Amino acid sequence: MIQHIVMWKLKEADKKENAQRIKKDLEALKDVISELEFIQVSFNMDIASQNNFDVILNSQFKSFEDLDIYAKHPEHVKVVEFIKSVVEQRVAIDYEI
Repeated sequence: MIQHIVMWKLKEADKKENAQRIKKDLEALKDVISELEFIQVSFNMDIASQNNFDVILNSQFKSFEDLDIYAKHPEHVKVVEFIKSVVEQRVAIDYEI
């Protein structure tokens, strides 16, 4: 299995609304992309440091090839286009579990 984790620091404008849209749009991909085994999107807690990243994506795939299919899927690409428009920083890691 491949664990794919991404974190984003959002631009200040409409931060909470954009975080909710990212969650809704990404989690909806579970019903569209069969290679996506697990997905969860969560937010930094309001009481936590505001220096933390704002949104985290935790997802799993059976293989790196399945992750690549997900990454290139047209519906995922649409979500990524929105995310890029509201994000100031992104970090990610992919590892085998």
